[in-house]
Amino acid sequence: MKKQLIIALAFSISAFSFAQKKELKTAEKAIKNNNYAEAKAAINQAEGLMSAMDAKLKAKFYYLKGQALYANGKGSIADIDLAIESLGNVEGAYGSEIKQLKQTMSNGVLTTGNTAYEKKDYSKASKYFEKAYRITEVDTLFLYYAASTAVSVKEYDRALGLYEELKNLGYTGIDKQYFATDKESGKEVVLDKGTRDLYVKAGSHIKPGERLTESKKPEIVKNVALIYISNGDNEKALDAIKDARAENPENVDLIVNEANIYLQLDDKDKFKALIEEALAKDPENAVLHYNVGVVNMNNGDMDKAQASYEKVLALDPSFTNAALNLSNLFIEKGNVVIEDMGKLGMSKSDDIKYKKLKVEKNALFQNGADVLINFMAKNTDANSNILLQLKNIYNALGDTEKAKEIGAKLDAMAGDE
Repeated sequence: MKKQLIIALAFSISAFSFAQKKELKTAEKAIKNNNYAEAKAAINQAEGLMSAMDAKLKAKFYYLKGQALYANGKGSIADIDLAIESLGNVEGAYGSEIKQLKQTMSNGVLTTGNTAYEKKDYSKASKYFEKAYRITEVDTLFLYYAASTAVSVKEYDRALGLYEELKNLGYTGIDKQYFATDKESGKEVVLDKGTRDLYVKAGSHIKPGERLTESKKPEIVKNVALIYISNGDNEKALDAIKDARAENPENVDLIVNEANIYLQLDDKDKFKALIEEALAKDPENAVLHYNVGVVNMNNGDMDKAQASYEKVLALDPSFTNAALNLSNLFIEKGNVVIEDMGKLGMSKSDDIKYKKLKVEKNALFQNGADVLINFMAKNTDANSNILLQLKNIYNALGDTEKAKEIGAKLDAMAGDE
């Protein structure tokens, strides 16, 4: 009796093993034929038999399940998550196959992410960029892209989690670039090292070199801080930026980011102090001088604002907003003179004062016009804001001929758009 039971049990186990292998073979064949629905069905059948699988069959099961779920790029983002999980359960086998499959998966989801990004579907792009990282957990740049695109669609909580992960991973985004100058175009191009060296050897490129890209950490810290601000947590925002500055106190971008946080908090004095600190470290930075000019102008310190804007235009003659603000500064000074003119009476002495003030006002308005004229002489493609401002000044000066001339240029510019 016992012998019969043993024989029957052995027969049962053998049939069970046959069923496992049959379902996995069916799944394998369906995958080869790109029939992923059938493959998933077979995998589901085999899953019920997993308790009796040996290590070798389990490895095959998880490998095939990962393939079936990915479905050669047709699986949903939830299926991709399950595929990653399944491949992670494979032990002791299919090492090279899984490595190749993961690379294929990573390339596929990255392509989907890029397509979504080009279509401005940033939410979808962010999720697929993240998956490109999760599949291999090698290229943290994809995780950075995921966080950045999440910020652009205001998915702040998700972006914060990704940024914190990048921070814990020690991500800086600093990369080595290899470059050379194309002899034909005279332009510098960035290439991978092998291609760069090949081109230089062939003689089509000269002046090879290498450099490190700028760190993305300041931008990450800035975005983390802005997310905290949007969540109403100003203390955490400042803690984030201060921690980064403590680690890299000479980084001007971090100082500017801290300044911008204080600007968001409407603390203009602290903003100005930090911008001036940044300027001490980077005195040739036109944007920093411009920010100081804006703060001084808003505080009514016109002379300091004027000096800042003039410094900006000396450093960067194409800085449109600096030219506009400097012109506006002279107009505002002229408007103060107009107010003084309005306070005068009808006496002879007041009439003399009025004429003097009018000359002063016109001179200030002309200064405002001269700023824009000089700007246009250096920037032939000046935008419509420059022309509109100049037209308004000429109208205020009563120079209708010049106002019409500028108006014609504005009309022509509008017609070209």
